[in-house]
Amino acid sequence: MSPRSGISRQMVRASLARFCGSENGATAIEYGIIGVVMAIGILAAFPLLKEPLETLATTIGDAMG
Repeated sequence: MSPRSGISRQMVRASLARFCGSENGATAIEYGIIGVVMAIGILAAFPLLKEPLETLATTIGDAMG
């Protein structure tokens, strides 16, 4: 790189080192993966809960008149 470009190799190396050392992006990705796994688990449980919830709603409806 030429000295006239305004960006030195040292500045580029420092920027890359700072970028590689940052964990903010990794943490956000981890939380995203956790959220997706939880959503899949909840959606997978819906078919198992369908009948008990229908029974509960019918019972409550019948009790209300």
